[in-house]
Amino acid sequence: MVAMSNPVDVPGVSAPFEDTMDTALKSVEHQISIFWRRARSVSQQLSRQVHPDMEPAAYGLLTMIRQTGPIRLTELASCIGVGKPSVSRQIAFLESIGLVLKEADPLDGRAQTIRLTPKGEEKMHQVQDARREVFRERLGEWPVADLEALATYMAKLNATYERDGFPKDGAL
Repeated sequence: MVAMSNPVDVPGVSAPFEDTMDTALKSVEHQISIFWRRARSVSQQLSRQVHPDMEPAAYGLLTMIRQTGPIRLTELASCIGVGKPSVSRQIAFLESIGLVLKEADPLDGRAQTIRLTPKGEEKMHQVQDARREVFRERLGEWPVADLEALATYMAKLNATYERDGFPKDGAL
């Protein structure tokens, strides 16, 4: 009789590694779901600080425009993975309240780029300062090594999604 080095597959019985992996993945999924809900809530609060009628999606667009500088509507939609009509509607709102400006693209006069106005820049500066303060309040007691580890793991998670075609620097 020859000893087997691999366990025999028994229907309905999973290997200990699979159980551990499934448990770990369920825990990660649960924690990310909680974080996602809270991040959406914070984004809603931040958008209301910019303007009482602003939707969180518009706040995300402002953040992306601030990071990239002048950008075409199609590029902006691609960066955040949303359809052009949705982005166009949000940009029209932001333009109506004086936070963004459309201007001729210097590389192609037929196209337009979108940029923050001085008012938009000032509002975003104020809100992002407040956002950083919230992070400081929530995470200020954490050891720096833990913060660095969290940043490393989040970067690793984001890189995993980037391999699947998600934008590298999307705004949420």
